Amino acid sequence: MALGVVLETAGSTYRKPGALMLIASGGDYAGLLSGGCLEGDLREHAASVIATGTPHTVSYDLRGPDDLLWGLGLGCEGAMQIVLIRVGPENGWQPLAHFFEALSQHRSTAVALVIESRDPELRAGAVLLPGADTVPGMQAALSEAARAGSIGWLDSLALEAKVFALPLTLPPRLLLLGAGPDALPVVEFASRLGWKVTVADHRAAYVKTDHFPTAHALVLCRPDELGGSIDFRGFTAAVVMSHHLPSDLEYLRALAGSSVPYVGLLGPAVRREKLLSDLGASAAALQTRLRAPVGLALGGRSPESIALAIVAEIHAFVYGTDARPYSKP
Repeated sequence: MALGVVLETAGSTYRKPGALMLIASGGDYAGLLSGGCLEGDLREHAASVIATGTPHTVSYDLRGPDDLLWGLGLGCEGAMQIVLIRVGPENGWQPLAHFFEALSQHRSTAVALVIESRDPELRAGAVLLPGADTVPGMQAALSEAARAGSIGWLDSLALEAKVFALPLTLPPRLLLLGAGPDALPVVEFASRLGWKVTVADHRAAYVKTDHFPTAHALVLCRPDELGGSIDFRGFTAAVVMSHHLPSDLEYLRALAGSSVPYVGLLGPAVRREKLLSDLGASAAALQTRLRAPVGLALGGRSPESIALAIVAEIHAFVYGTDARPYSKP
């Protein structure tokens, strides 16, 4: 296969540096680097990269009259530089194998891609992994890229090569407390975004894999045993939605003692105040983290509309935005 990586962009582009696309020898692909406009041309370049093993950098400039030269007429007003490298058994399927291992452990990491090189020890297309014997300073640079999530050129290293740092972006982890029928669209929407969703409930009839086929994990436990059944570390958000007041109280009590940065509670304000009152002193630990009623005011009352509002608010929280329309400054 060929792995496409966006290296640089200018102007308005569909994806930004670090975005990935995987192209198989038969032309099938996963991931988008444009809105489907450039993928056909990329497949032609990928076929050559797969056949020869020689990496290839492709540049597209769709700004102004250059757009018409492509015959696309997209009007995107953007430019992209994309590198294609061969991935297969001869290089241990790197960096895919390394990213897969790190993803399964939910562990931050970064790799380096050699894009151009005059150094015989660093051939173009090579993938430099953390922990391997590489050039001086590389391991520290990869550790910093993984820690900060910084994507781009490693200009600080004194190399006769252009090297691109590519960190793994870990998906958010969402904990749903309550596995009723209205939890299903929340899991579906979140899973569609690539999030890892754990669903917990004390009702065995609800905690079934055929109910939540896209969930990362299902946990059957009593609400007062939640802290002993689930490690809260690493969760981005938790949503309490069991529709059972005593259960929700225990869920909030457990979350109050956790470091989960976003805690959502389904239900009206009067229900929220009742639960916070019953929590007593523990309620103070939730004060800055609690979103109740959970979700953005998108309108609609169907389970799917409510799920969309919940996932949309968490999405805005993850990316640090205020969820305003693009059309408003």
